[in-house]
Amino acid sequence: MLTDADYTVNASGARRAKKRTAMESSSGDGQSSLRSSGRQVNVRMKRCNNPPPGQTKRKATDTEEEEDQSEKKYRKCEKAGCSATYPVCFASASERCAKNGYTSRWYHLSCGEHFCNECFDHYYRSHKDGYETYASWKRVWTGNGKSEPSLKAFMADQQLPYWVQCTKPDCGKWRQLTKEIQLTASLAATYRCGMKFNNVKTEGPDQCSLPEDLRVAEVIDSWWHSMLILPPLFKDSPANPFLTAYYPDCVGMSPSGSTSNHSHAELRAEHCRAVPPQIPGLCPYFQPFYQPNECGKALCVRPDMMELDELYEFPEFSRDPTMYLALRNLILASWHRGCKEVLTPQNCAPHIIVRGLVRVRCVQEMDRVLLFMTRKGLINTGVLSVKQPLLPERYHNKNVIVIGAGASGLAAARQLQNFGMQVVMLEASERIGGRVWDDTSLGGVTVGRGAQIVNGCVNNPIALMSEQLSINMHKLGERCDLFQEGGSATDPAIDKRMDFHFNAILDVVSEWRKDKSQNQDTPLGEKIQEVYKTFLQESGVQFSQLEEKVLQFHLSNLEYACGSTLDQVSARSWDHNEFFAQFSGDHTLLTEGYSSVLNRLAEGLDIRIKSPVQAIDYSGDIVKVTSSNGTQWTAQKVLVTVPLTLLQKNIIKFNPPLPERKLKAIHSLGAGLIEKVALQFPFRFWDGKIQGADYFGHIPPSPDKRGMFGVFYDMDPQGKRSVLMSVITGEALPSIRDMEDKDVADQCMKVLRELFKEQEVPEPVNYFVTRWSRDMWSQMSYSFVKTGGSGEAYDVIAEDVQGKVFFAGEATNRHFPQTVTGAYLSGVREASKIAAL
Repeated sequence: MLTDADYTVNASGARRAKKRTAMESSSGDGQSSLRSSGRQVNVRMKRCNNPPPGQTKRKATDTEEEEDQSEKKYRKCEKAGCSATYPVCFASASERCAKNGYTSRWYHLSCGEHFCNECFDHYYRSHKDGYETYASWKRVWTGNGKSEPSLKAFMADQQLPYWVQCTKPDCGKWRQLTKEIQLTASLAATYRCGMKFNNVKTEGPDQCSLPEDLRVAEVIDSWWHSMLILPPLFKDSPANPFLTAYYPDCVGMSPSGSTSNHSHAELRAEHCRAVPPQIPGLCPYFQPFYQPNECGKALCVRPDMMELDELYEFPEFSRDPTMYLALRNLILASWHRGCKEVLTPQNCAPHIIVRGLVRVRCVQEMDRVLLFMTRKGLINTGVLSVKQPLLPERYHNKNVIVIGAGASGLAAARQLQNFGMQVVMLEASERIGGRVWDDTSLGGVTVGRGAQIVNGCVNNPIALMSEQLSINMHKLGERCDLFQEGGSATDPAIDKRMDFHFNAILDVVSEWRKDKSQNQDTPLGEKIQEVYKTFLQESGVQFSQLEEKVLQFHLSNLEYACGSTLDQVSARSWDHNEFFAQFSGDHTLLTEGYSSVLNRLAEGLDIRIKSPVQAIDYSGDIVKVTSSNGTQWTAQKVLVTVPLTLLQKNIIKFNPPLPERKLKAIHSLGAGLIEKVALQFPFRFWDGKIQGADYFGHIPPSPDKRGMFGVFYDMDPQGKRSVLMSVITGEALPSIRDMEDKDVADQCMKVLRELFKEQEVPEPVNYFVTRWSRDMWSQMSYSFVKTGGSGEAYDVIAEDVQGKVFFAGEATNRHFPQTVTGAYLSGVREASKIAAL
């Protein structure tokens, strides 16, 4: 986009191309002479353009006086490439306005929008009537904005007429409003050709039959945008409340239309705080924009900068992204303020409040931006029920088979079907959900046999879907008292001290790995022990027996996080995803369970349960999928979302075989495992001791007991029903593998009676024990990086094969592995890829 400086160079360059007299050279190029008094200067100039209508070409014998008279009648826009041979002044501010006649200089805002030198002087000269209006606007602009408050910016922001589109389905023509009419979102949403304003009557029975202004057709052409002098800055954008800490003109909004009254100093102070604004009625977990100086927040965008995939999709905005940012920010803000309904062009267009023909272009571009953001799963996602396909008809000619009806498969299928594609899901088991499996057998309390906790709710798609479904998310408190067998509570100071030492050990491991290659990797457990021993030797510190036990508790938690014993986990890459922005904010318990979300995702999908897939043949143009009973399906694309273990055990035969690079990545990750035990009691015996905490910890009596019921969760945080759930992790898992469920429950009861030794602990009314290791179609809980592996394996597993076979699941999401959120987002990612191909 061209600046005022570019305009001056181009315009004067165009003038120099003409044959000029000495008089033209001295007075035509100087900015001061052009802006002085507005008097016409009689300049002789040879014409190379066509004459005005109704005139014939002058003969060579015409006198110079006749040429001078003609020269006074009109003057061409001097902007190189401008199509306006006979400009018209839109401002009409000065009594001496040139209108469609002669002026000493036309000021170009766009092809079709100019103002004359007389109107320029009307506002710019301090002795003119319009000067105070311009000066007042300039003070507001300078106080709120960062860009130059030039007179061209004033004209574009305050004087250009608004354009609005007729909302009649069979019309849709653009009309220019008169200067005194202010455009609002409600007017734009209801405007009809011939609408009456301020008792001004319109003539004619059918105003829609009147032809559209010819300038509107030009706006569609790509060159029109390149001739725009100033970028569009929206007024009253829905994004404004989200972006009060930014200079409005840096994020596509007008400083004069901003409700913020920040001075520059106040803005800078706000920049340092980086506190998200509190917007009434908005879910506090919705924070789609980074605040200034903020970083490391997942699924967040910079409102003043285009992302790489946006630049790839819209390269035409790379030079000046203002229009794109204004549209994208408006769309994102609108979506988060109304995520229960599909966001359409009809919803967004009325909120594009900007003067001039550029509004026509913005509304046209908004369609493209909206489609892109929908395809990427940034908007119009989650559990929306869609009446019409979200993408145009050109996207509908694909049919897709999704293998596996867990979180990733359901997410992809819902997106693809909403896009307008034909989708069939094949699920091996007799239920949907995969490693999400909610149990309500314990007095009606929902207990997740698999996932149930949401780690970090800010911008988390699970939080979005919970908002869409009006599901409450119970915020988990930070308090976790640690109890020893015998019933004693651990001094919080000891817990804090050992937590510090444990994290210091992990910090040393982080330093060690900085210069280590993949083949220099070592097991995390070994490295922790090595660092720990070195610390004890070098510091001379001696930990008490209790402190050693508390350290074992923290190691147990680490095994819980990894889903494995630490001798299997990579010291170099155990927390590889922490190098990427993670979900921040509250950790919550889905008291209604993840199935409340996944069941809604599944509504209306064609899901064939009890259909285990045995083979995928992608050797031809069409992919053939065969189930274990011999049934065969065909599709153009196939998405595989089965757990990592099933890929490692080659449960599905691929023809041709998967690439060696992918197979190596599949085997470089570990299939983590944890098990759960849940118990229902006749009353809440723990309330008095726990005092409202959501969970409490169990200090292992010895290292060999580590991982055996390390944490207990209260599964009814409202305190009405009596259900506790605990986990078995790491080295404790082999000890329960061959136990009966009753024996596992008895072991858990022994621990509880030790932790609450001073009181009665009743027998459980009911209980269950999970057996994910025996689940034929899961055989695992979540993935981890094995010793010698790397986080890159997640990306390699996610790669499609020949554009026909795609992969999703938590073990394909490098940024968010091990979580339902990661699985869901991988499904959205693959749906976007399939749609784009």
